[in-house]
Amino acid sequence: MQLHSMKFLSLLFSTCFTLFSSTAFAIEELDSIAVIVNESIISKQEINNQLNDFKRQMQIQGQSPPPEKLLKKQVIERIIINSIQLQLAKAQGIVIDDLSLNRALESIAKRNRTTLDKMHRMLEKKGIRYENFREQTRKDMVIRQLQQRMIFSQVKVSQQEIDIFLEQQKQSGDAANDKYHLAHILIATPEAASPEDVSNALKKAKKAITQLKNGDSFNDVALRFSDGRHALKGGDLGWRSAAQLPSLFLDATRNLNINQISEPLRSAGGFHILKLLERKTQQHIVKQTLARHILIQADEITTDEDARKKLVQVKKRLDKGEDFTKLAAEFSQDPGSKNTGGDLGWATEGTYVPRFTQVMNSLKKNQTSEPFKSQFGWHILQVLDRRDQDDTVQLIRNKAKAAIQNRKADEELQLWLRRARDEAYVEYRIEIDG
Repeated sequence: MQLHSMKFLSLLFSTCFTLFSSTAFAIEELDSIAVIVNESIISKQEINNQLNDFKRQMQIQGQSPPPEKLLKKQVIERIIINSIQLQLAKAQGIVIDDLSLNRALESIAKRNRTTLDKMHRMLEKKGIRYENFREQTRKDMVIRQLQQRMIFSQVKVSQQEIDIFLEQQKQSGDAANDKYHLAHILIATPEAASPEDVSNALKKAKKAITQLKNGDSFNDVALRFSDGRHALKGGDLGWRSAAQLPSLFLDATRNLNINQISEPLRSAGGFHILKLLERKTQQHIVKQTLARHILIQADEITTDEDARKKLVQVKKRLDKGEDFTKLAAEFSQDPGSKNTGGDLGWATEGTYVPRFTQVMNSLKKNQTSEPFKSQFGWHILQVLDRRDQDDTVQLIRNKAKAAIQNRKADEELQLWLRRARDEAYVEYRIEIDG
């Protein structure tokens, strides 16, 4: 089993040291320094540990490691880049708490279809200390959060860029959600077809099309003429996604109406005749909920218990028939919905924090919750309506936006890392090829 974070494993090494009175010990400490990066140090032991980790990971994956000198040089450069990023993250105040780290480790275990305890034992069995793995995961999360803040969150994607991207996908045959039900006739030509062979095959294909246009069923014509392996099924190819169709078929099919027949299409194997029986776009149906709420938060003056009691009184007034909209305008501290009667609009499942979602899903239409607490404060929630919404178009556009954003961010990240590396003070205390 391969763990996604294994390639980042490294043993911890303290980046600061104390000068002791013992001269011999001080010399030993100084001799252990391999590289100085700004105010941090990289030890020889850290380099050796990460070098061994990479070798171990390659062995697990069945890969042969590159020459020792080349691998060591790459490892040292990686440690330097990570050290620079960790220092920048510290300056930005980025910290990963134990709760977030534990959730990330549980997610790693889940992706690898195991439990945290089993992953712990498996790592130890492979000679990888779990505490080292845990802390390296924390560092990786810090670096990702830094990159998100500095690069990914700054990348903007315009609607025009999305339109161009989707058009390019369509032209290249990668249109995401279209599926086609096709019937097919193949008039085959020999592998080394002569001009006469090609001419005869084309005449035969045109004859088949003439019979189809005269009203003969595609099934019968396919049985009479087709050399394709689906001839016995009347040429029925069944449903095929865009990705499953040859570009020759896809380009022709996009221009066909339902039940329309193509002109003969030439390929190396002969001439093809297609009939578009059905076309559909795979739908992405999402469940949406229309809800409204009243939020009261604790602050320097209002305690958490005071906020809860205040909302209990609001709930009693609602139960007596007072208007939700007026009470939301009077009491709610949610600036986004206060002025619209607490209306949150239609929201797809997963939009809200888990506790809010849990309560919302437990309510029936037009039912109002009892006061409950989330990380944002105390809420009263009312479900107004529910629906299934076709989100296919938006899903396709969201995927396109993510693809563009990742591509642009990756380009920016490489430039940013290079600038950060060039601006850093790096002093080698060892031969990097040694």
